[in-house]
Amino acid sequence: MADGKDLIDLVESNLDMDSFRERHWTGSLEEYLGIVSKNPRVTRNAFQRIYDMILSYGYEEVTRFKEKLIRYNFFNDPTDNGADAIFGLETSLMALVNSFKSAARGYGTEKRVLLLHGPVGSSKSTIVRLIKKGLEHHSRTREGEIFSFSWRMKDPELGEHWEPCPMHEEPLRLIPHEARTKVMEQINSGHSGDYKVEVEGDLCPFCRKMFQEYQHEYEGDWRKVIDHVQVRRIVLSEKDRVGIGTFQPKDEKNQDSTELTGDINYRKIAEYGTDSDPRAFNFDGEFNISNRGVIEFIEVLKLDVAFLYDLLGASQEHKIKPKKFAQTDIDEVIIGHTNEPEYKRLQNNELMEAFRDRTVKIDVPYLTRLDDEIQIYDKDYNARRISGKHIAPHTVKIASMWAILTRLDPPKKAQLSLIQKLKLYNGKTLPGFTEDNIKELKDEALREGMDGISPRYIQDKISNALVSDLGGSCVNPFMVLNELESGLDHHSLITSEEQKGVFRELLSVVKEEYEDIVKNEVQRAISADEEAIQRLCANYIDNIKAYTQKERVKNKYTGKDEEPDERLMRSIEEKIDIPDSRKDDFRREIMNYIGALAIDGKPFNYRTNERLQKALELKLFEDQKDTIKLTSLVTTVIDKDTQEKIDVVKSRLIKNYNYCEICSTDVLNFVASIFARGDVKEDEG
Repeated sequence: MADGKDLIDLVESNLDMDSFRERHWTGSLEEYLGIVSKNPRVTRNAFQRIYDMILSYGYEEVTRFKEKLIRYNFFNDPTDNGADAIFGLETSLMALVNSFKSAARGYGTEKRVLLLHGPVGSSKSTIVRLIKKGLEHHSRTREGEIFSFSWRMKDPELGEHWEPCPMHEEPLRLIPHEARTKVMEQINSGHSGDYKVEVEGDLCPFCRKMFQEYQHEYEGDWRKVIDHVQVRRIVLSEKDRVGIGTFQPKDEKNQDSTELTGDINYRKIAEYGTDSDPRAFNFDGEFNISNRGVIEFIEVLKLDVAFLYDLLGASQEHKIKPKKFAQTDIDEVIIGHTNEPEYKRLQNNELMEAFRDRTVKIDVPYLTRLDDEIQIYDKDYNARRISGKHIAPHTVKIASMWAILTRLDPPKKAQLSLIQKLKLYNGKTLPGFTEDNIKELKDEALREGMDGISPRYIQDKISNALVSDLGGSCVNPFMVLNELESGLDHHSLITSEEQKGVFRELLSVVKEEYEDIVKNEVQRAISADEEAIQRLCANYIDNIKAYTQKERVKNKYTGKDEEPDERLMRSIEEKIDIPDSRKDDFRREIMNYIGALAIDGKPFNYRTNERLQKALELKLFEDQKDTIKLTSLVTTVIDKDTQEKIDVVKSRLIKNYNYCEICSTDVLNFVASIFARGDVKEDEG
């Protein structure tokens, strides 16, 4: 067992002192100008810094339905092991990053409030949290280093000490206006990078006061003034209130603009004699402390109108107005988010026209692609995070499927069902539908994803199923579907009985889909005899080869040449709905496929052709189903031979499909009941 000293040593061995000293560098303004001359990027503004931060993690281009999308790696949350990873919002995130890009280049977006708009639970706040968290991490790196400065001051209580600029301003603002142009020209002359070094704005009231006092003391000698300045590297941090802030509306009676722009420090009025001395003012409002970084406005449209006017000046003019002081320059990204009802209220309010005109609205809808939705829940509900409970296969998929269906608009094409539309969106091919058709489906449903069930509801119901004692140590899809259905009566955002009825019908749709999935899985488990499939495949290939080449087939038992076995070929082809009129095309297609592989020197394997594999497995299942007597599971008596065969199928489900002992038994019983129903229907017929 380790003692206290060992543990202290362990802590120390995991600390990087060099990195700490680098992040807490201090030096003179002269030294800082040397840093700027070598690396002008340290002076980037807030928009430039965020845009570069996102690009620094790289991106990939993907094409979906003939539309080129860019997937930025930053939104996978690489700085926090994917804790806040965003899935499937490529279009929204591209719009956001393009806004940063435009603002970084000074094309006008830097004068706007970025407004993320979408239904509850659509990842709006997660996106902002990612940006804040990423910016904090980026400022700790060499590529993201950022500097501010402090003043040497004498205080009756503290003595001589360094007082930081309360707004973490860029040290270049200490250069007087009359000298800035020449200094910037000289710095920029040796660089041809993306951004030119620019000094915009004036010192904050506190630093302006300090600068003026020292100027008077030294009769305008600027060199002596900056002797009282110490430049320091800063790390942006929301917890330390440096460069990252958050503002959340309160009820109107408790809203106070000083929360945004700071307030008088009454304790210091006696010391400085007046409340208009900036040294007797706390520049600690959210706008002040967010300078050089980003400020988030939660539910921004719930703000009192007076606050929104503060936002207008902050975005358009990059200025704020602290009480009793002149307009103060700021450099920060303003991001707000809001939901649909609040935004509609904004649209209907003529008094808010100025605010609407100064916002860039970015829609953040719910996901409409199944694989993306599944990733949300897989992140939280997996074997690494859930102990003591097994989540049966397809549980998350079926819940995700229902969530997506609630968000999709019914297709206008009569021959297309909603579940087929879901599959098309997820990349599955259906006969008669091209990528152009899918793009048309998307174009005709412009509001798709702005309504429906939120991921939070799904997460809550999966959690309920996990803590329930009903399924023992295993949670299956029916448990989650029951939770989803029972919760509809208490869902605060579903007020219409008609909508509840639609959502319940969609639960029936996904239950049918689940039946098809598990029937297919059990069929595969029953027909998973690799040697039997290989023999069946070889027999089929021999016959279609003879058929297409108009030859005869040698019977391996009698040794006689016979006509190709039409009954065998059709019994396989019918399993995947190949009509009699298309059998010749399908057989030639298979032979051409085998020939193409041979030309490339590749061996043929039935698994490389999805349709053929499915046909062979279904045929083998049909042949073996009766020998296993699966329907006997719904009776109380099972003979030893049948039990052994069922145990083999169960072991295949566990090994190949991630079932456990409990859910493999459940799914076999469920599928047996389906086949039993089918047998009854056939008998009745």
